[in-house]
Amino acid sequence: MQLSTRVQAIKESPTLAVTARAARMKAEGRDVIGLGAGEPDFDTPAHIKEAAKKAIDAGFTKYTPVGGIPGLKKAVVAKFKRENGWDYAEKEVIVGVGGKQCIFNLALAVLNPGDEVVIPGPYWVSYSDIALVAEAKPVIVSCGIEQGFKITPAQLAAALTPRTRMFMINSPSNPTGAVYSFSELKALGEVLKQHPQVLIATDDMYEHVNLSGEKFVSMLNACPGLRDRTVVLNGVSKAYSMTGWRIGYAAGPERIIKAMEILQSQSTSNPTSISQVAAQAALDGDQSCIEPMVKAFRERHEFVVKRLNEVKGIKCLRGGGAFYAFPDARAAIADLAKRGVIPAATDMALSEYLLEKAGVAVVPGSAFGAEGYFRISFATSMQNLEQAMERIQKALA
Repeated sequence: MQLSTRVQAIKESPTLAVTARAARMKAEGRDVIGLGAGEPDFDTPAHIKEAAKKAIDAGFTKYTPVGGIPGLKKAVVAKFKRENGWDYAEKEVIVGVGGKQCIFNLALAVLNPGDEVVIPGPYWVSYSDIALVAEAKPVIVSCGIEQGFKITPAQLAAALTPRTRMFMINSPSNPTGAVYSFSELKALGEVLKQHPQVLIATDDMYEHVNLSGEKFVSMLNACPGLRDRTVVLNGVSKAYSMTGWRIGYAAGPERIIKAMEILQSQSTSNPTSISQVAAQAALDGDQSCIEPMVKAFRERHEFVVKRLNEVKGIKCLRGGGAFYAFPDARAAIADLAKRGVIPAATDMALSEYLLEKAGVAVVPGSAFGAEGYFRISFATSMQNLEQAMERIQKALA
């Protein structure tokens, strides 16, 4: 049986593949520290789990409206008003099976064959493949460590064409931790104003994982005039340690949100009823549960960046958000390849070497469109991080 050209055009999620491989090696008795998974190592807060238990006991286990239960939609609307200063109606909000499904549905709802999607790189691994599934062309704009991993207005202007249909921005960024300032977003918005055919998709999933202490701002804060062609994407996975509950949400123009709902009605139907109740409790409940997690991430971030910068051939910037470090290993890779320690001067060869010889699983930068880098998730214990940094330092010495 022949596979579709659509599925042959994409690849398995590299981050999930690395995590799965590390888990298999551990199951075989290998001593492996997995730094690939992008999920908090904390338990879901008790009051959120309690809301889910009550929903089960109350028999809330049937189908719900496709786009989300009214209570959760109200909670999303209230969250946007309370934390971001945005006014959305419930009909402008959709709840999906994780943030990834919301992005997938958005792409399928607005993209046609031949459309272009401008994506600053390094980028989250799924953006490019989702565009390909929608038969659009991902246009990757390289934004290296030299410019803080952020696209400039000049780069954006050069990338936009009459075929551009979507601009994807992610702040705080996975994989780099880069965060755009108000003025940087405003400058990008001025460019986008000149291209009315371009939809802006802003992925704010790491909004609450704030490492800098600076107030979070999104594209709509800097450029409220772009509201009619902006879709905000978010979810409960990272802020509330609810990755497995699979609840994401999006807000934007009613016509686009309705199209996303039609797609969802033909794929998953509604998100899990119990998870929706839990997500509502997360958004409506006491938000102080976030701070202990963020405090731990800040401490780990400082430790990891400091240690990486002590390694020969490695350069690592401090991040403003998320729980990743994205070191530039090009000098280390070249040195290892020159000495014959790794078979090729690539980040894939480096990642394989670190896994097999040092027992540390990282994700190669090429998975994020950035050859010569690698991503470390510090959403694990300080003990694991201390051991991992020792191993990496010895392996690269």
